[in-house]
Amino acid sequence: MGKPCTFLQVPKGASNMTDDAPQAGRRPAGEELARVSKTAPVRVAASGSDGTIAHWKHGALHDVVGAMADHVIMAHSGSMQRLERRSGRSIAIGTARSGAVTIIPAGSSARWDISGPVEFVLLSLPERTLTRIADEADATASADIIERTAHPDPITSRLLLSAADVLEGNAALDALFRQQLTDLLATRLLAAHAGSPASHQPVMGRLAPKTLTRALDRLRSDSDTDISLSALAAEAGLSRFHFGRAFKESTGLSPHAWLRQHRLDRAMTMLRDTDASIVTVAAALGYASQTAFAAAFRKLTGESPSDWRRRAR
Repeated sequence: MGKPCTFLQVPKGASNMTDDAPQAGRRPAGEELARVSKTAPVRVAASGSDGTIAHWKHGALHDVVGAMADHVIMAHSGSMQRLERRSGRSIAIGTARSGAVTIIPAGSSARWDISGPVEFVLLSLPERTLTRIADEADATASADIIERTAHPDPITSRLLLSAADVLEGNAALDALFRQQLTDLLATRLLAAHAGSPASHQPVMGRLAPKTLTRALDRLRSDSDTDISLSALAAEAGLSRFHFGRAFKESTGLSPHAWLRQHRLDRAMTMLRDTDASIVTVAAALGYASQTAFAAAFRKLTGESPSDWRRRAR
């Protein structure tokens, strides 16, 4: 997977990956996978009602995976491994490898035979999230998600695996990115892995100037103002999907990317024009630690904060 994951640690034995009560006869995805794999997720990203992302590793598996409450998307990483799925008389065989995804629709049950260790990042996606995305995108989407077994799909794979690299130690940035990532993955699932392709209507036009100003002021706020994608969209009177598209049309950046650039600009100003310590700058910008700030700064500029300050002065 490249860089190491930086998800939140989950205590051994923790397995329920959603707060919602499962549908009758269907387990939460984390609970069912923990049961058949006899392990727990290695790490779980901060989860919400729209979906949960987790990093899993387990060994050989020969068992029936029961019906799960949510749709499951797995982006495979690690070494190649043969997968075999049997449902009635249907047999699907694939090879888990980089760029491949496995998709298990909600309510699906099958026997899986995996002869050795596998590693993947998993998204547990509630049906209501797909419904919301289809509605917001003015899309016509089939309710039938197609089951896939180690299916080549580098786009979906990159989106999901990127969750391992984007957590920057800044809660606001992380939350915005995860919301956008989940929406992107739901949109991708509808477009590429549903019974009939989603018919998206492109959003043309930008945010009204006053609406854009309010959104930018909210993102710039140093208070505890809610800057989630849902809050930004609600204040603009738009769906999350339409707000995100119109915001990017207006600024050239997604809300997450705009906020990251804004905080980088603030950091540069503080580093160049004040004698504030790196720790003070990191804290002022909402980073959890100096290390997290330095890593994010280097990722965007190619330099450490202290090296950039010396050069800028």
